[in-house]
Amino acid sequence: MPSSVAQLEALVKEAAIEAGFDLAGIAPARLGDSRELRFFSDWIAAGRAGEMAYLEARDDQRRLKRASLEHVAPWARSVIVCGLNYNTAHPRSTEYHDPERGWISRYAWGPADYHEVVMDRLRRVEARLREAVADPALETRCYVDTGPVVERVFAAYAGVGWIGKNTCLINQRLGSWLFLGVILTSLELAPDLPALDRCGSCTRCLDACPTQAFVAPHELDATRCISYLTIEKRGAIPEELGPDMGNHVFGCDICQDVCPWNRKAPASSAPEFQPHPERVHPALVWLACLSEEDFRAAFRGSPIRRAKRSGLRRNAVVAMGNSGQRGFVPLLRQLVHDSDPVVAEHAEWALRRLG
Repeated sequence: MPSSVAQLEALVKEAAIEAGFDLAGIAPARLGDSRELRFFSDWIAAGRAGEMAYLEARDDQRRLKRASLEHVAPWARSVIVCGLNYNTAHPRSTEYHDPERGWISRYAWGPADYHEVVMDRLRRVEARLREAVADPALETRCYVDTGPVVERVFAAYAGVGWIGKNTCLINQRLGSWLFLGVILTSLELAPDLPALDRCGSCTRCLDACPTQAFVAPHELDATRCISYLTIEKRGAIPEELGPDMGNHVFGCDICQDVCPWNRKAPASSAPEFQPHPERVHPALVWLACLSEEDFRAAFRGSPIRRAKRSGLRRNAVVAMGNSGQRGFVPLLRQLVHDSDPVVAEHAEWALRRLG
């Protein structure tokens, strides 16, 4: 084992960089009565999570797991937070306008699911840590989105970045195009200094949101967010929000695209995040007509599968309605009779929208 805690901390961060991460920091596992976790509890209570029931997971005492790590993992003393840049050199949503094609969020352009990519790297860091400590009593857990952790809160306390007004984690050097992964450990490591909030008086992200999903700075109403509507929402899209969804068929990058900290954000060289041809600006007609077999083949291993075929086709039909292109009318008239009632319902909406 390294002769000092400081050496162990240096080893962890070195291992993170060697594993392919761009950022690494350490936060205390017990944040006490932190403002951020109190806010998360209030956010859930206000119904801001919509249908994302997994965020509301509770322990036997009915405490929110994501807001009470000290109860869910009482053995944990430190949280190692790792950040991975997924930006590419391709145009942003605010720069791309083709009414016949849909917009897929930048994080889903690559050939692989980021959960697996980040987890693989976390496992390598975890292995280095266990090798260095060589103590069978050492406990560790790795999580990418699925654990009892609000990753961006711990990332802020670990100095990896600050939580912007759009609720995304922002790093001064890399911007906000970041995947986060965490390793809980029973080791008592010295935490890094929390990152300073550098958003200042800027409100570009809040002002640019088409659906006005931000109730206030740092407070997102997920039920109005285009990412939520195109990925997590099942069934019908609220009719009043459909016109503001534009050509988004999976996710939304607008609040990040307009962020000044992303102006000079470097592109990732990781092969897993290089754009796949079928996942960047796909044709709306192709998406709307996807068979189950085509959907599985085109998006195998992609986070896009989370929207499911029905959701992706629904989103494509909404984008057609917002396109202003009457060339879509013949297809929409066919889709009104589609076997999927959700697609048929939105095809009717799109026809009305196109007049």
